[in-house]
Amino acid sequence: MRWMMLSCVATAALSAAQLAALAQPLEGNPLRGRQIATTLCSSCHRVLPMTLPDKGDSPSLQSIADLPSTTGLSLKVFLRSPHRNMPNLILSEAESDDVIAYILSLKKN
Repeated sequence: MRWMMLSCVATAALSAAQLAALAQPLEGNPLRGRQIATTLCSSCHRVLPMTLPDKGDSPSLQSIADLPSTTGLSLKVFLRSPHRNMPNLILSEAESDDVIAYILSLKKN
């Protein structure tokens, strides 16, 4: 019985540690992220937060930031997954974190 209680406590502690790791803020630099996005993304996306409409079918980074589902984790997964209508961008971990930090800095609330 005591072993089962210790096992449950250990499992709960491990689960809490994993959730805390997922909640950690990204280490990205939004200023560098803006530069990277301007270089790599601006041919299809509006990168700078302005009141202009989106470019064609591609949403602005502001529109992406304002989606309720946009989080650091969701952006990291998105940038690491291939998409039919996007070029296959190869970003380093630091570049990816920078772009994500920039997009999250645009969030309105």
